[in-house]
Amino acid sequence: MLLLTMIALAVAMPPSDRPIVIAHRGASGERPEHTLAAYERAIEVGADFIEPDLVLTKDDVLVARHENDITDTTDVAAHPEFASRKTIKTIDGARHEGWFTEDFTLAELKTLRAKERLPQLRPQNAAYDGKFEVPTLAEVIALAKRRSKDTGRTIGIYPETKHPTYFASIGKPMERRLVDQLHAAGWDSAAAPVFIQSFEVKNLKALRKMTQVRLIQLVASEGGPADGAQPSYAAMLTPAGLKAIADYADGIGPEKKLVVGDDGKATTLVVDAHRAGLKVHPWTIRAENYFLPPIDRAGADPRAHGRLRDEIARQLAAGADGFFTDFPYDGVAARDAFAGTGK
Repeated sequence: MLLLTMIALAVAMPPSDRPIVIAHRGASGERPEHTLAAYERAIEVGADFIEPDLVLTKDDVLVARHENDITDTTDVAAHPEFASRKTIKTIDGARHEGWFTEDFTLAELKTLRAKERLPQLRPQNAAYDGKFEVPTLAEVIALAKRRSKDTGRTIGIYPETKHPTYFASIGKPMERRLVDQLHAAGWDSAAAPVFIQSFEVKNLKALRKMTQVRLIQLVASEGGPADGAQPSYAAMLTPAGLKAIADYADGIGPEKKLVVGDDGKATTLVVDAHRAGLKVHPWTIRAENYFLPPIDRAGADPRAHGRLRDEIARQLAAGADGFFTDFPYDGVAARDAFAGTGK
């Protein structure tokens, strides 16, 4: 009912003004995350941007993994030749035990295969375990460019720098490597189909000096940047904090409940951010009841799919300029319905 009401009230928007649909780690609700298959599926169903989280290998190649800890997203534990590389590390203050990308060359990583990170919630995705490699940033860029040509529409990329301070601390700064690859692809302006995002501040400020592509400051409902540049995310979301973000970034990527609370009511964040000249791209909208606010759940099974399109509609009604979703098919349908196209 909510979605139908919003469709009736929506004013048709030209394509350039429509909120963007960002495929979170690809179509990760349908394929194991951060695989070329997940990105391909996202493009197939109409996503505007595909999102690779970026980490570095031992030989300094940027690859797409949610974390540098690959214990839960690859079959590395099943490779006896890598058993001795299991270790314990402290990353951004948190203890991790497992296997890490920075201890593997790209050639070694390519012998591994991806697996579903959330098999209990997404058992259908686990059927694809063992089928796909760990992709490089270069492969993601090539895919976006090739599919842009094939489809006749621009497919953008939305990379996130993961743990940049940690990587810098082990002699692997990420910023120049990322910028060089983007510039080699011809992407060095605010018009490029690229957003770079980070939960940290200092690396975004460093990137601002290296490139003109758009930058997004990620913020969560709790905690603060791992680089200690600000005392908390809450402090960054005050009017003064948003104005400071606008000095080095083009937008913010807030946790979704910072835009619309679990009670379905919008906050003032989008209005405040727009006043500071910032775009707003909330994260992450997923279909499973486990991730949905209570008002959008369907039944009690945490794996069952609820009304994610209603949640998307509320984010758009609050003024969001785009959104991250694991289910870009539903994201595109909800966005286009809200925009009044019905396509």
